[in-house]
Parts: sequence; structure tokens; C-alpha cells
Amino acid sequence: MRRIKIFSVLILLWLTLTSQNIPVYAESGGTKIASDYLNVRSGPGLSYEVIDQLKRNDRVEVISTSGEWLQIQYKERKGWIASWLTTTDNSSNQGQATEIISQTDALNFRETPSLDAPVLNRMNAGDKAILLSRNGDWLHVQFNGENGWVYAKYTSEIPSQTQATTPPKTTEKKSFETFTVAVDTLNVRNKADQTSKKIGTVHKDESYSILKVEGNWVQIQLSNKKEGWVYAFHGELSQTQAKEQTNANSTTAQKVTVLTNGTNIRSAATTSSEVVTRADAGEQFTVKENHGDWFEISLNSGETAFIAKWVVSMDDGPTKKKKKKKQEPRTPGTLNGLTIVVDAGHGGNDRGTTGARGTLEKTITLKTADLLAAKLQAAGATVHLTRESDTYISLQKRVAMSLEKEADAFISLHYDANLDASIRGFTTYYQHSNQKDFANTINNALGTSITLKDRGAQQADFYVLRENDENAILIELGFLSNPSEESIINSNSFREQATRGIYNGILNYFDATE
Repeated sequence: MRRIKIFSVLILLWLTLTSQNIPVYAESGGTKIASDYLNVRSGPGLSYEVIDQLKRNDRVEVISTSGEWLQIQYKERKGWIASWLTTTDNSSNQGQATEIISQTDALNFRETPSLDAPVLNRMNAGDKAILLSRNGDWLHVQFNGENGWVYAKYTSEIPSQTQATTPPKTTEKKSFETFTVAVDTLNVRNKADQTSKKIGTVHKDESYSILKVEGNWVQIQLSNKKEGWVYAFHGELSQTQAKEQTNANSTTAQKVTVLTNGTNIRSAATTSSEVVTRADAGEQFTVKENHGDWFEISLNSGETAFIAKWVVSMDDGPTKKKKKKKQEPRTPGTLNGLTIVVDAGHGGNDRGTTGARGTLEKTITLKTADLLAAKLQAAGATVHLTRESDTYISLQKRVAMSLEKEADAFISLHYDANLDASIRGFTTYYQHSNQKDFANTINNALGTSITLKDRGAQQADFYVLRENDENAILIELGFLSNPSEESIINSNSFREQATRGIYNGILNYFDATE
């Protein structure tokens, strides 16, 4: 009997030890964890359950990707990790890594393997990127620390240079210049550590000079002459080529063409700087230098100014102008021939507001956008979603998609919040005078479809409206901060009624302007 008890204890001890959650990771992986701790989730997004945790410098094998998320396999199971908290590490896999080189200037570096996907960056001839995987004619690569897709036809492949003692020579020099804040408020700390002392805050669309980059942290020069550290993922780093490289390779001056009327031309490479003049669609300017997401251009007066890359197109010749989209004939009661961009507000690390009962704005805006897109497509419209999963998309990229697709309408979907929990109702916002009729028509149709208080169409200075001169509106579909209203708007029936109202409003507007 005693022998049986001892045997039972040994079995119990063995089961306890082998069932512990001890991470086992492939040491030969080409991706390395770049943060102290990294959650492994059950799906590609922050809303999925945390199933495990990795530590800094753990190496993992990537088996697939979804947007900015990497699927890995370990301990005979699979999980997902955020790509922005990893780095590519070829030290343990020498001779096997492959680099690709762009064979052309302005090669689009896209979010997903599709010509309809947002452009995250552009590669110039000679730029190198690390090859991660393939998908048909598309290559998944890492370029300037960011993962994205390029069309294989315009690239060539070479074995990666791996000798640490003799690094490969490069003909161009790149450096980070500015950091632009992408969230409403961002803490500035005295060290590159989440637990270090907070010394101040910076705000959305503000830009600061970069002093140093360490892992996922950026040291910036504050306006009060102090220095501080911010988390890199909550903003955009502008990367520029050295002047000598730009001058050496340009035998002819590069020109860009403005995409829309009333495009802002600014005094500095930031959206918060002064507007010095405006340009209309088809106007061309000579590029003097690249400044991250901006071009420094020459004006007719001889002075220089700055224009955003997402509001212009690159020209093949000095006389080429952007053609206005040919308007297809449309039958009233349909949306045939129309292009509509549906923007699900927030996403990824930008959660938006959180309701009194815990509802995440970023989650229900995506559900609402999916429903609206389905209705618009069924009516014949060509629909583009700014995001199709729980990923962070900058405001600049949302506007860029609207301009690139020459959208007939841009609908940004949000849910509201206020410190006063009694405030309720829906609101439709516009910025420019030419957007007012569109906003009123949508708001009126929405009011006949849902039972919430109608707060009317109002003018507001939202970035996605200010930088978009076409039919662009932003709709706040009720207040998540109001507990009773939250329970209404966080339901499938409400989203169905709301998207039906917006759909009817779009039909009414284009039928009336036919």
C-alpha cells in the first residue's frame, strides 16, 4: 500500500512539473522579441485573449501574418504576436536570409498584398528590405522597421549580407528626423521605460525633432528645450534621405501633381504648421527634397514650402496631369459607378473611448463599417474600408486612401463620449462648406431610421474632414458614456438600423445631385 502511495505522489509531481506554462521557443527563428514582455494572443488583435507571454530576445518562427500581427507556433500550439514589438534577427540563420532591392523609384509599400491596400511608404531604386514571405506576385518584407507588401515584379533578390566585421557599403544615408504624435495625448518620460517618471505630455498631430531611437522608444526635443522619451508606436517617424544622395541621383527634377482642389501647402513638414497657399487638382510642383511623409517643393514665387505625399501623385513626365475620374452613368436608386470609402474609427493601440459598461469604440466601429459596406456594395458602389481588422491606421493614411481612390464619398464612423453621462444622441460632422449638404442629407435619413436624439449636422475641425475637400463626413452614432444609450447602440439591431439610415442618406444625396 505504501509503495502505491509513493508511486501516486511521483506521478502527481511529474504531472505538475510537465503542465507548468514554461515557454519553449525555436532558437533558429528569424524574428526576435524587442520588448521586455510580449503577450501571445489567440488571434490577430489586442481584443483577443492572452494565452502566453514572451520575453526580450526570445526568437520565434513566424508561420503567417495578418496586417501588423504575426502568427507563431510553439509548444505544439499556435498564437499571435504584435509585429511592432519584434525585430528581424538573422544572426542565428546566416546564409539563409534574403533581401530584396527596389528596381524603381516610388515603389508602393502597402499594408496588405493588394493594389487596393493603403500605401504605408514608398521605396526608391536601390532601397533594400528583408524578405519575410511570399503571396503570389507579392512579397511580404520588412522595410525601415515596418512590415508591409511590395509587388515582386519591380524588385530583385539577393542573399543577405551577414558578416558583422565587414558591413555592406551603402550609397545612401537615412536618418529619422521628426516624430508626429498619432494619439490624443501621449506621456513623455525621462527614460525609455514605461515605469520611468512622467515629465510631460504631447498631443495629436504635433511634431518634434528626434534625438535618438532605442528599440520601441524615441527621444524627442520638446518645445520647452527639454528632452524626453515617448513610445514609438503611438506616432509616426519621418525618415529622410541624405541631401547628397538626392542630388547625386537626380539628373532631372522630380515633379508631383496635386490630386484635389484646395490642397494645403504649408510652411513646415507638419499638419500643424501654417498654410502658406493652396493648390488645385492638376497643378505641378518641382520637388527639392524628401522629408519623410512630405515633399519640400518650389513655388512659382521662388520660395519653398511643404506638401504632404498623400495628397499628390508622382509624375512620369513634366506634362503628365492627373485625369479626373470618368463618371459612370448611374441609375437613380442605385450606387453604380460611385466609389465610397468607409472609415472605421480608431483601431489597434488606439482603442477610442470605452463605454460605461466596457464597450470598446474601436470594436463596434468596425462592426458598423462592415455592415454599411455590405449595403453599399449590394447597391453597386465600389467600397474601400480603411481597416478590416483591429489594426492602427494613421489619420494621414485614412485621408490618403480617400484621395488615391478618388472617392465620391468618405464616411468616418465613431461613437461619442462625454464626462457628463446624461448627454445623449447622434451627430453628423462636416468641415468645408461643400460638405454641408451631404452631411445634412445623411443626418436627416439617419434620424428617420434610429430612435436616438438628433443633435443635427455640425461643423467641426476633424483631421479627416479638414484634409479632405470631397464629400467627407464624420458620424458620432451615440454616446458610450451614457449607460442606457450604450446598451442600445451596442446591439446588432441598432447597427442594422443605423447603417440602413446612412445608406438611404447616400442614395438620397446622389439621386438629388444627379
